[in-house]
Amino acid sequence: MHTYQNPVLDDDFADPTIILAPDGYYYAYGTQTKVRGTLILNMQVARSRDLVQWEHLGDALPEKPAWADATQKFWAPHVSLHDGLYYLYYSAKPNTSPEPDHGLCLAVAVADSPAGPFQDVGQPLQCGPGFVHIDPMAFDDPATGQRLLYWGSGFGPLMVRELAEDRVSFLPGSPVIELVHPVATEHPDNYQRLVEGSWVVLRDDWYYLFYSGNNCCGPDAHYGVMVARARAATGPFETLAQFLGHGHSTILEANVHWRAPGHNCVIRDAAGTDWLAYHAIDPQQPTFDAIDADQGYSRRVLLLDRLEYVDGWPRVAAGGPTRTPQPAPSTAAV
Repeated sequence: MHTYQNPVLDDDFADPTIILAPDGYYYAYGTQTKVRGTLILNMQVARSRDLVQWEHLGDALPEKPAWADATQKFWAPHVSLHDGLYYLYYSAKPNTSPEPDHGLCLAVAVADSPAGPFQDVGQPLQCGPGFVHIDPMAFDDPATGQRLLYWGSGFGPLMVRELAEDRVSFLPGSPVIELVHPVATEHPDNYQRLVEGSWVVLRDDWYYLFYSGNNCCGPDAHYGVMVARARAATGPFETLAQFLGHGHSTILEANVHWRAPGHNCVIRDAAGTDWLAYHAIDPQQPTFDAIDADQGYSRRVLLLDRLEYVDGWPRVAAGGPTRTPQPAPSTAAV
């Protein structure tokens, strides 16, 4: 039996998205980082044959868009393939948005190769105050044919809106639908004080919305993965806590080995098994010489754990973030 051990990529690789490309490689994309003390990668990209051994490929977005070429906040990529083109949805801080408000924007870049280089379409999808417009995730709904974009944070709700046929703009007149709202309580188990990092999976006629909260980074990081489900891609979504009638919706949270695990994607292996890929802070090396190093910015490495679905809800098969050897994803054809 083949095994692997976390972390599968022992470098800062936050907010991961993984896709399987037609060339047989898995491609992983991560938030902007700094390597070797000086080199800034706007959007990291790596590839793997087995989801375990990863090869760094460099910067998928080597040229910043003109509207954000003087800033250093390029966050949370999501990549999808349609009609031979790869669409990179991401968040960036525009040149016109001063500190401390940030005022991040949703943006899109396009390439004809999964490794890039991606080129921004020239203008952001949507901008606003604070960090409301972050963490985009594109999803084509097979039931309706809608091209959907999920996003949201900034102590507001997770949202979804339909994209136009060109996939680089919203469908005119389409509504913004609010899906999951934060829960304002100071209870120590409340991960839903802030919600972000949407990821949608359709399995067994359920649309599962994975999301994260409450605080990804820093010495007070308190972060975990939660889940809600619906019979339609645009909801209404019921959180796990609402279904149970008590407790919280968290399916992944910190343990002795890993701090602040979250901002996941879900990738399916060759045997049809779903895997949760996410970042977490290693207590043995919690920080690094980052762009925001003066703030003690967290070093978030890439982890992988198997999902299973029990009684209509997903859960992490090992019960939490693992650090011991685990059965590896399947790479054999089924």
